[in-house]
Amino acid sequence: MTLSERNIFFKAGIVFCSICTLFVLAASFITIPQIDQLIGTLYGQEMKHVLYQGTDHVFLGLETLEAKEEENIRRPSGFFQFLTGGLLKNSYIAVHINLVLTVIFSLVGIILIHSFFERTSAPEILYIAIFTIAFAFEAIRLVLPLHFIFNFPSFYVRIVFRLLLFIRYFSLFSLFAAGLCAAGMEVQKTRIVIFIIIIASFIITMGVPIDVLNWDTSLNMVNGYASMFKMIELLAFITTVISFLIAKKVRGSAEYNYVALGVLLASAGRTIFIGTDNWAGPVFGILLLSAGTWFLCSKLHKIHLWL
Repeated sequence: MTLSERNIFFKAGIVFCSICTLFVLAASFITIPQIDQLIGTLYGQEMKHVLYQGTDHVFLGLETLEAKEEENIRRPSGFFQFLTGGLLKNSYIAVHINLVLTVIFSLVGIILIHSFFERTSAPEILYIAIFTIAFAFEAIRLVLPLHFIFNFPSFYVRIVFRLLLFIRYFSLFSLFAAGLCAAGMEVQKTRIVIFIIIIASFIITMGVPIDVLNWDTSLNMVNGYASMFKMIELLAFITTVISFLIAKKVRGSAEYNYVALGVLLASAGRTIFIGTDNWAGPVFGILLLSAGTWFLCSKLHKIHLWL
């Protein structure tokens, strides 16, 4: 990919992230005023069904409703959620703010990448840009509350969440490819690498079962093989960090240490943004993502400026 073609991709990414930001802000005017009703719907769909089909004793039906409601509230799993979930209650507003910040970060991040690398050739920055733009797709999670407001078929919810799953793994593998590129992968193979990433992400997306009747409090659908895929994500992030450390030895630049640190911080911020349902998520997520992106952009720009 030539420098001009890459810049066109950056500009297209800016337009796309701007559209996603407008969508999230517009959806906020629809969902936030109905938070109380949404919480009852999101956590109470099965309970109403139990009540309507219950026994002749209304009191017994209400007891079943309460027990079923407690069972249906499922909080996300993860290390950061484990640390904060016991101290902080889940908050739909916090999750919504989380989504807004995620999309805004994507827009600001791609603008930052374009400003840093508009005239600088850096092969790995294309993959990092894909990783950054992918955050805008997290706006898709708002389809869940919108589904209950407008009552459109759950079939479309499944399709949308499969798209989100595809984008998540596509961005993850793109970041992995950035590490390989920095460590010495040939630039001419960019299109082949992207094609392989698309195929791998598609296979994962189509092979994972998604239950549209179950979701957690961070507005994520529950999918199968969750533990296995978390292990894949962890290995991919660790391998990416190691690849940038190898690039330090291959290219003889200590700045790659900071790039590796940036990957580590951005990966942690990504995990927090995706799987946290309380007010600690927006705070720590945006701090880690911003710091990680700054290290990635500033240090890579400094490296390639002197090559």
